[in-house]
Amino acid sequence: MPRGANNWTYDDVVDFLKEHNFKLNHIRGSHYYYVGHTNGVYRQVCVPYHSRVALKPRTLKGIIKQSGIFKEVWLKRN
Repeated sequence: MPRGANNWTYDDVVDFLKEHNFKLNHIRGSHYYYVGHTNGVYRQVCVPYHSRVALKPRTLKGIIKQSGIFKEVWLKRN
């Protein structure tokens, strides 16, 4: 399970995005692009797929920024 900005896998991120009404838009290589609305703004989020390997904290930070969902909401998930 994710803890803070560490140990988030592709599946964890995708589950979180789907809970917040993001949908898969397209795939390009190993990158999956999800689209959704946050605070009335249309957003696209790029999530790299690397099997069950945990995403780097800096990569997760970029995903959080792209999504427009507050960091506190992301990191409080258990």
